[in-house]
Amino acid sequence: MKKFFALLLTVTMLLTLAACGGKTAAPAEKTEASAAQTEAPATPTEKTVYKVGVCNYVDDASLNQIVDALTTRLSEIGEEKGVEFVVDYDNCNADANVLSQIIANFMSDGVDLMVGVATPVAMAMQSATEDDPIPVVFSAVSDPVGAALVDTLDAPGGNLTGTSDYLDTAAVMNLIFAADPEADCVGLLYDMGQDASTAAIAQAREYLETRGVRVAERCGTTVEEVTLAAQALITDGADAIFTPTDNTIMTAELSIYELLAQAGVPHYTGADSFALNGAFLGYGVDYANLGRETADMVAEILLEGKDPAAVPVRTFDNGTATVNTETCAALGLDFDAVSAAFAPYCTRVASITTAESFDELK
Repeated sequence: MKKFFALLLTVTMLLTLAACGGKTAAPAEKTEASAAQTEAPATPTEKTVYKVGVCNYVDDASLNQIVDALTTRLSEIGEEKGVEFVVDYDNCNADANVLSQIIANFMSDGVDLMVGVATPVAMAMQSATEDDPIPVVFSAVSDPVGAALVDTLDAPGGNLTGTSDYLDTAAVMNLIFAADPEADCVGLLYDMGQDASTAAIAQAREYLETRGVRVAERCGTTVEEVTLAAQALITDGADAIFTPTDNTIMTAELSIYELLAQAGVPHYTGADSFALNGAFLGYGVDYANLGRETADMVAEILLEGKDPAAVPVRTFDNGTATVNTETCAALGLDFDAVSAAFAPYCTRVASITTAESFDELK
């Protein structure tokens, strides 16, 4: 009997083990399936990153508008193309030593392209990249050929191209005499060290001398000097004052516009940002659009592989006359009458009120 129970116990244990062994296969398969389900998802493809160094020459409404439009447009293009533009922005505040250091920092950081806002910045970038031809796209350079940045507008050559805010000086002169046919003295207010002013002032001088109008010229390099120069032009008997796209005068406009308005002398200038800061009239390009076009050129070079040497410099229609309505009234002029007088000499007449930046008008 003992042998019988021992044999029965042995058979029972074997059957139990066999049953347990049959159940272990399914959990093993389930474990493999669970591992497959819980496996980490594939890492999405990382965006290609382009580093762009942007240097502004000075803090003024026109140039700041370019930078804002440029960075916004690059962000839009990045979203459209599935890439990322990392913009390293700095402002040298018209200090040549600071400008050189900013450019050196861009190059040591390995930027893929540099953007120079205004002629002095573009020229410094051109010099710095003679032996290391990083692509450079300039913005708001009034005379890129005269500044020797490019060979021609259609075929720049070298590693630079960009956008120009070339000013049709004769068009501004026409507006002066449309508003005041009897004007016999026109003042020229500028910084002789600004390359953006060189050609435009020469053209204005020639126009006025041909017309037989007396020319009074005054210059300044600081806000204080520009204020004294404006006062001197009033004393000179100027019936109107002309300033091209001169960044030094632009920076000083908020300090001189009331002085000129109180003296009854309208200030005609080469950009709507002057009118924003109180000048009677700003005539020229849309700087927000210029900034967007500059960004498009950056994208063409970095994303499409275009050679800056073969990308034509972009120029724009200088057809909009922007009148500051507050200054217009302070001068004792009627905006509707002024608009009617200007209409034959421009594509449109716009109005603006005085503010420090365009953001204040939004």
